[in-house]
Amino acid sequence: MTDDLAPMASYPLLRTAGIDGMLVSFGDKLSEPANRAALAFRAALESDPPEGVEEISSSLVSAYLRFDPLALSHAALESKLRGLMASRDWLQADLPHGRRLHRIPTVYGGTLAPQLAEAAAEAGMSAADAVTSLSTARVRVTALGFAPGQPYLGELPETWNIPRQQGLTPRVPKGALVLAIRQFVIFSVTAPTGWRHVGQTAAPLFRMGAERPFLLAPGDEVEFPEVSEEVFARMQNDPEGGASWEDLP
Repeated sequence: MTDDLAPMASYPLLRTAGIDGMLVSFGDKLSEPANRAALAFRAALESDPPEGVEEISSSLVSAYLRFDPLALSHAALESKLRGLMASRDWLQADLPHGRRLHRIPTVYGGTLAPQLAEAAAEAGMSAADAVTSLSTARVRVTALGFAPGQPYLGELPETWNIPRQQGLTPRVPKGALVLAIRQFVIFSVTAPTGWRHVGQTAAPLFRMGAERPFLLAPGDEVEFPEVSEEVFARMQNDPEGGASWEDLP
C-alpha cells in the first residue's frame, strides 16, 4: 500500500501492521474528533466483522484489525476497509451505543497523591483551583493500554497541557490518578511512572472472571469527584471502591 510511506498523507490513513494486521488511523495525535472516529470505526467493524478477522481493537486515534491471512487476503481486506473509510465522515460520527458515565470518588493531594501541588504549579494555578478543575472535569476513556483495564482519559482543558516529568517516580500504587499532556491515567497495577500523581482512587479497574472484567471501556465517560481521606478510607472496604455508573444516552 503506497500510503504506508506518505509522510503528509491525508486521513483516514490505512497501513499494514505485520503480515496479519491492518491499522486505520484518523490523525497523528490525540484529538476529540480523531478519537471519536477511531471508536466509531471500531464499533462499525465489530457490528459486521469481515470473515477471517480475529481481533478488532482501538487506540487513541486508530482502529486495528488482526486477521488470518490464510482465510482473508490483504487485498480483500484492504478493499473492504477502504469502502468503509469512504462511507461517511468518521470525524463527525456518532459515538458507539452502550457507553457508561462513571463517577469515581478521588482524594486529591496530601500524602496519598503527593504531586498535586507540582502539577498545579505547572498549570499556573493554586492547588485548590486545581482540585476544583480536576474534580469537575468529565473526560472520555480514549483507550485502554499498558496494563489490564488501565484507561487513558481526556482531554482535560488546555491549561492541563503540562509535560511529563523529566525524571521517573519509582512507584505509584494501584488506583493512582496521574496526569500529563491533558490526560488522566488511572493505574490498575503498582508501577513506575513519569506522570504526576495528583489523586488516589479505590475502584478496582480489573476483576478476573467477571462478566465485564474491565470497569471502564473505550468511549465511556468519567468524573472524579473529590472526597476526603476519611471517606476514602471507608471506600477501601467497598468492593466497588465507591464508584458508580449510569448508562449514557
